[in-house]
Amino acid sequence: MSLPIRNVAIIAHVDHGKTTLVDALLKQSGIFREGEDIPDCVMDSNTLERERGITILSKNTAVRYNDTLINIVDTPGHADFGGEVERVLGMVDGCILIVDANEGPMPQTRFVLKKALEKGLRPIVVVNKIDRPQADPNIAVDKVFDLFVELGADDDQCDFTTLFASGLSGYAKETLEEEGVDMKPLFEAILHHVPPPAGDVNKPLQLQVTTLDYSDYLGRIIIGRIHNGTIKAGQQAALMKEDGSIVRGKISKLLGFEGLQRVEMQEASAGYIVAVAGFADANIGETLTCPNEPQALPLIKVDEPTLQMTFSVNDSPFAGQEGKFVTSRQIRDRLHRELETNVALRVEDTDSPDKFAVSGRGELHLGILIETMRREGYEFQVSQPQVIYREVNGQPCEPYEYLVLDVPEEAVGASIERLGQRKGEMQDMQTGTNGRTQLEFVVPARGLIGFRGEFIRLSRGEGIMNHSFLEYRPFSGELATRYNGVITSFEEGVATFYALQNAEDRGVFFITPGTKVYKGMIIGESNRPQDVELNICKTKQLTNHRSATGDELVQLQAPEEMSLERALEYIGPDELVEVTPQSIRLRKMKAQKLVKR
Repeated sequence: MSLPIRNVAIIAHVDHGKTTLVDALLKQSGIFREGEDIPDCVMDSNTLERERGITILSKNTAVRYNDTLINIVDTPGHADFGGEVERVLGMVDGCILIVDANEGPMPQTRFVLKKALEKGLRPIVVVNKIDRPQADPNIAVDKVFDLFVELGADDDQCDFTTLFASGLSGYAKETLEEEGVDMKPLFEAILHHVPPPAGDVNKPLQLQVTTLDYSDYLGRIIIGRIHNGTIKAGQQAALMKEDGSIVRGKISKLLGFEGLQRVEMQEASAGYIVAVAGFADANIGETLTCPNEPQALPLIKVDEPTLQMTFSVNDSPFAGQEGKFVTSRQIRDRLHRELETNVALRVEDTDSPDKFAVSGRGELHLGILIETMRREGYEFQVSQPQVIYREVNGQPCEPYEYLVLDVPEEAVGASIERLGQRKGEMQDMQTGTNGRTQLEFVVPARGLIGFRGEFIRLSRGEGIMNHSFLEYRPFSGELATRYNGVITSFEEGVATFYALQNAEDRGVFFITPGTKVYKGMIIGESNRPQDVELNICKTKQLTNHRSATGDELVQLQAPEEMSLERALEYIGPDELVEVTPQSIRLRKMKAQKLVKR
């Protein structure tokens, strides 16, 4: 006899404590043996996730509580990875919406909640981080209720269950007055408020593929929920492809989830979330079904991408020196392999065999792909991100973003002014008691390209910026996003201390002495609107005369560090980012008419 099941997703805005809360649920469910070394954010297993402190990929785990199997799906909190959220919501029957007690609902809270309500899910609201100073859980609950009403929730959904928790301290409670002990109230809420999975064991098998994994031993592994029927290890099954064709095969291995492990199963029925090996051609959204009565489930629909970049073969003077995979065929194969698991991504061929148009949800979405490829040994170059325009009712429209800034009081005026120049419209302004102000804007997606770096400088690194896709609106006209020109190298060689020191009055540099440069490589930002070309490989003339000031210690001003995200935001329409496993360089597409110095 199979166990009672609950399938639940954990959704929230980035950094509101989803993964930490899952840590607490795992630790208190008894799946770890006593004395076992358990890392923090145990679900963030990807290297990039651990480095950045964010969840990028949705992941499954399962715990047992009072003889009930609770399948938990941890989802990303950043708007750029919304495709991950959209596809896994079809696997679950309920969700836990986590809201920061201090910040309240944020842009991604709105996005994930809207998707959950559209699926008919009834969220359990957990107000997290109640032990932080300046936390106001009651105001957070009021704001959540207002958001439910605004998003058109029905009466049942608006009558949500609320818990107050601290994921870090490992407790949840029903009222603020009672003492927090453990996560038992959240486990009980899941049992009572998340309905058991619907599905008929006696119907033909239907399993929808929502996640793909790979094992060197088993090959491609498909993960999904059994909507109807029963699945057995070794049985024959049919895969209903997106184009309507049917691929028959055998289930070579059936795996279930238990804590962080996958455990081998012989049989699973409707409601279970399982991993299946044996179908090498499976893609996300397709249906694994009974070979005698094949019936497909509706394909997973995700929102369309809003940003596009061109990936191309590196053709700079330093091409091929640092990368392992450098040809157009290798880059094309890698991008198409990404399509198998990244549902929100689009890849199209262009007129040139060396260039590919790659579309995604935002700069971070595409930036993570670029960083992953770079670490795998790929060398290529990418163009400035461009928004994807659409025609609505015969009128050209562009994507708009809902933007929330949390800034110190002294940076409020400058932030409003800069966003005004980028066609942003302020919707709301709330002054807090801690000397910070929350600003809400609606701004064209174009206006946010390159804004993050500028905003960090305006707020002296103290500002917090969050945004998510809002809707398509009529084109708002031309806008300028960069006001200064760039400094490019005049020749190929090695940058010298002497040349950089003499050119310090020209602007801010991105390089240090000893950096290899080539003609057309961007080495800094000019303090004038025009582009400037400099010879920074010039060496000091040596003579046999001694100088009275020759031994004085001279220091260069600190260069501006160009991370991958900063480089993608910074470049203009006629510029490229050259990406290799060892370096990130900025360059002009071709020789420009520059002012020589």
